[in-house]
Amino acid sequence: MPASSDVEGQPVVEAPYSSLHTRLHQLHPQLSPEEINRMRRFGTEKRCESGELLFQTGRPGPGMFVLLSGTVRVLQRDAFGNEHLVVEHHAGGFMAEVGQLSGRHSLVDGVAVGPVDVLLIPPDQLRALIIAEAELGERIMRSLILRRVALIEHGAGGPVLIGNSNEARLVALQGFLSRNGHPHTVLDMGADNDARTLVENFSAEPDDLPLVMCPDGTVLRRPSDGLLASKLGLLPDLDDSCVYDVAIVGAGPAGLATAVYAASEGLSVIVCDLRAPGGQAGSSARIENYLGFPTGISGQALAGRAFVQAQKFGAHVAIPVTITALHCGERPYRLETGCGGSISSRSVVIASGAVYRRPNIQGLDKFDGRGVYYWASPVEARLCKHAEVVLVGGGNSAGQAIVYLATHAKHVHVLIRRSGFEATMSRYLIDRIDALPNVTVHPHSEIGSLEGDESGLGAVVLKEPLPDGTTRFDVRHLFLFTGADPNTDWLRTCSVELDPKGFVLTGSDGPNEARGNAPGAPLSSSLTTSVEGVFAIGDARAGSTKRVAAAVGEGAAVVAQIHKMLAAHAGEAVEGGC
Repeated sequence: MPASSDVEGQPVVEAPYSSLHTRLHQLHPQLSPEEINRMRRFGTEKRCESGELLFQTGRPGPGMFVLLSGTVRVLQRDAFGNEHLVVEHHAGGFMAEVGQLSGRHSLVDGVAVGPVDVLLIPPDQLRALIIAEAELGERIMRSLILRRVALIEHGAGGPVLIGNSNEARLVALQGFLSRNGHPHTVLDMGADNDARTLVENFSAEPDDLPLVMCPDGTVLRRPSDGLLASKLGLLPDLDDSCVYDVAIVGAGPAGLATAVYAASEGLSVIVCDLRAPGGQAGSSARIENYLGFPTGISGQALAGRAFVQAQKFGAHVAIPVTITALHCGERPYRLETGCGGSISSRSVVIASGAVYRRPNIQGLDKFDGRGVYYWASPVEARLCKHAEVVLVGGGNSAGQAIVYLATHAKHVHVLIRRSGFEATMSRYLIDRIDALPNVTVHPHSEIGSLEGDESGLGAVVLKEPLPDGTTRFDVRHLFLFTGADPNTDWLRTCSVELDPKGFVLTGSDGPNEARGNAPGAPLSSSLTTSVEGVFAIGDARAGSTKRVAAAVGEGAAVVAQIHKMLAAHAGEAVEGGC
């Protein structure tokens, strides 16, 4: 898109924001003098000299800058040190994107063009401003979100991933960054000469791939999700001395709903997740039966909105952080993290959901991430474009994936053990699948084994021939939607009761005596576990309805029960509040 006219007080936009060019008035709104005056109580005025960096790529962002006078250029700096103009702000403009709600690392540079006067609003006061000034806050919030969308579209300010496009670790890193809404760029060694040259320049061995070039110039070799997140400033600083009101394990719809409602009601909240916001729902290509979205919404978009909403109200979000154990012998309870730290909280909400079930298929381990996938995101869809794929599963998640993949793949072969989808899938998905010309459903079929080579999966071999005699599919992409098991192993150090399948018992599902009630007495809470102050919601809870709406409902309902429990223990002295 060409640069906009340099009208007095209006931003000059150079970056080609293709999908947002009709929303520039929302992307870069101008603040009136009266609006700026209302914002002054939330910030501090400061003077910056010509050439001074207000914020810098790869460094913690100080908050939102409101430009009182002068000009500031916002520049994108790529991994090769090249600079590109994103936007030029004049008086009445403001500089921030959604990451500044929590003080995350900046994705762009802000350079003063001549002396400038600004109002700096730090992250905690930015959240207070958005809540206190509802109409103005709505405009600011919309702008912050759109700016992140624009940066994601062009990979601005994010790392550059270099490797072979079908390599398992590269696919995993792409998925991690995409689901966490972080800009990034991928260079495929198989198709990009510059990528091969970079690998040679860094003397990288095959075991070093993929390489990750970070915005500050650091090069990581085959990093873990945690290492990359730490380098990019995605992780908050966890203070061992801090005692939260609520610690939520799991950032799926249930956990995020709890975070939003608890934080909005003034409770100190931390939510932890191993991978990304959204849980299993976050991998759904389109959810069409969630109330209020008649045209549907992707699981990632829904989770992204909830994630921003939780941050808006001040919830701390720690992703990726693994919770390895819960110690509930005394209060406050203590959660051990995989990085050796701990989190203390007056209450704990188990929203850890479920983990993808790995069927017993010969050869499966060899092809994880190398042709075998457990969700269908845009990353996987690009890999199988114009190719034949096999998908196993008959639930709603499988149905959503079938519909989505059919728009990318040449043909989708669906294997199910039943005679049809009627008992396990919503009617609207069944009808849509029936209408797809490039989808074939094979009932009463199962996989016997997988075959492949060094480049990954090569064939799916069936246990029994199909009616037409087919015994195998020569495909390089297999999607497994074969159910999930409760993610509750981390509760082994606490006396929380589980059912025989590992789901958490709550309310009337467990014995009254375990909750300190007299036999036959009514239970105080349907979401309370066998340990007071520990609650369970969502897919990890025994008897829960496996639907996004049900998970969100439980996440909202549990907050009232947490308030009641905290009120009952209000007189207990607990040091180290947050």
